[in-house]
Amino acid sequence: MAVKSEPMKRAEELRKKLAYHSKKYYEDDAPEISDYEYDMMFRELKELEKEHPETSTPDSPTNRVGGKASEKFEKVTHTVRLGSLQDVFSFDELREFLSKIGGDREYSVEAKIDGLSVALRYEGGVLVRGATRGDGNVGENVTENLLTVKSIPHTIPYKGVIEVRGEVFMPRESFEKLNAEREKNGSALFANPRNAAAGSLRQLDPSVTATRGLDIFIFNLQYCDKTFSRHDETLDFIASLGMNVIPLRRTVRTVEDAVGFVKSIGGLREELPYDIDGAVVKANVLSERGIIGENAGTPKWAVAYKYPPEIKPTKLLDISVAVGRTGVLTPTAVLEPVRLAGTTVRAATLHNFGLINERDLRIGDTVFVRKAGDIIPEIIGADEKARSGNEEVYETPKYCPSCGEKVMREEDEAALRCTNSSCPAQLLRNIEYFASRGAMNIDGLGEAVVKLLVSECGVHDIADLYTLEADKVAQLDRMGKKSAEKLIYAIEASKERGLERLICALGIRHVGSSAAKALAARFKNIEALFSADENELTAIDDIGEVTAKNIVNFFSHPQTRILIDKFKACGVKTESDYAEEDASAKPFSGMTIVVTGTLPTMTREEANEFIERNGGKAGSSVSKKTSYVVAGSDAGSKLAKAQALSVPVIDEETLVRMAEGE
Repeated sequence: MAVKSEPMKRAEELRKKLAYHSKKYYEDDAPEISDYEYDMMFRELKELEKEHPETSTPDSPTNRVGGKASEKFEKVTHTVRLGSLQDVFSFDELREFLSKIGGDREYSVEAKIDGLSVALRYEGGVLVRGATRGDGNVGENVTENLLTVKSIPHTIPYKGVIEVRGEVFMPRESFEKLNAEREKNGSALFANPRNAAAGSLRQLDPSVTATRGLDIFIFNLQYCDKTFSRHDETLDFIASLGMNVIPLRRTVRTVEDAVGFVKSIGGLREELPYDIDGAVVKANVLSERGIIGENAGTPKWAVAYKYPPEIKPTKLLDISVAVGRTGVLTPTAVLEPVRLAGTTVRAATLHNFGLINERDLRIGDTVFVRKAGDIIPEIIGADEKARSGNEEVYETPKYCPSCGEKVMREEDEAALRCTNSSCPAQLLRNIEYFASRGAMNIDGLGEAVVKLLVSECGVHDIADLYTLEADKVAQLDRMGKKSAEKLIYAIEASKERGLERLICALGIRHVGSSAAKALAARFKNIEALFSADENELTAIDDIGEVTAKNIVNFFSHPQTRILIDKFKACGVKTESDYAEEDASAKPFSGMTIVVTGTLPTMTREEANEFIERNGGKAGSSVSKKTSYVVAGSDAGSKLAKAQALSVPVIDEETLVRMAEGE
């Protein structure tokens, strides 16, 4: 096999990262990095492919636009492609781009709204279709949802055919109101207005979209059976039809005037009631566009200038520490409120305690804050010149702020961790995990109920669930007698789940269902785990050195002894159900089978259990050693890898027939 060059390796790495983040942005409406970070990766890949043409592939993100149409909505093929623009990130680059296409001429300069691009089609004066951009050629039919946006007219005073392109966005006021409601209801908050707008427009229920306060600005005429000579004329015409045309726009006649207005728009970012992420400069005379021409994926007659991430100074008032389900202590900066990228920021993530020392952050410092990914506030450094001498050097905690137990840092890990299994800060999430389907499978123990059980019924650890009484539970808010009896029945039934489920439910770090099964098969009784050493544990398949250390640490803690004794006293089964059997006699003996996609009748967990019940190993990744890949609908990279490695691909029905000996 030929050795891949460094450019080839880097191109593959960039394509993989861009594909992941493109899906998070366009399809999941859950971006994890900033537009700027994505743009920098995209630019690097583009330049790499230009310098090393052998690294380019037909499916490269540089040859595509955005995401793909969701299966939730009817697909729409656009009459005119909804393309993208080349990006520049400095005024020198902007000047260079405009000089290459002829320099001084009429340009339309417009604010670039940070929202979701859509196409609206009117026929005979009636809105007949509204669709998202999708991949530029095929989008999603979201007409019913767009009809709920008050600024989109259902009818217009033009009886011909016209299609326009606009950006649906959520005003900052609507965004803050929506997140305040979601926080009150205990729902996950939207990361930013763009994320909220995309999620709102793609709701399956239009009545939900109607409550979200969405708006739209039209910025382009896609098609019309009426002719025009200039771009600004098309926008004036669209505005005359009652549509909301982009307000921040100006026609200029020189490169320097274009650059100047782009700067002016940038200076208004904080004052605007909506988010913008750049400015667009277009050749205004339509006939000139054909002369200037197009690149493979973008027009040469237009360019998008992207504003750099916003950075602001504020005061570091304090550093608070939260304890997560797995015991990780996470520091958070408490800030003097500052307006940043469309929202008021009062706190910023510090990731871990090492970062505080690396950046020499002190309480009372003036610090510089930005939003990573325009989503998560973070401190990028302190203004050392602004120090008065009264700033306080932060001391890394030695004890858990919740339970007072000593904290520890594992080898090769930046995080500090509380190892007390009965730590109050970990309790709520521990109970939810303990009751989850893959663990003890206790139906009815959602977040709200767990909070009530802890605050009102004296549940201090997961074993206390087995001491609950139906009469007392029935008195809780919104429970009632029947719900209480149902919950107590589910808790009682979980006592018989067996050792494998119990080990998994304890929430030991790195011990999931596969490792729990291996431990239950080897030790047969939970008591044996109290005396197991790391050598014994690493001798078991699926148990590595780190996991073995976690298991030993967990069972050496005094609180674990108390917890297991309580389980036994309550009648929870702590023995294994595994009987010695001849695994070689089972149909999938010696096979590693990987499940990918959505199967017709089984969940992924049920399919993996089916494979293991029939003597096989349920794999998590595809390799040459994989025996079969079971593929359902929406199978992704695992299916592609199986095909590349010539691993046999089967469906659920074939898997079942194989287990039956066919």
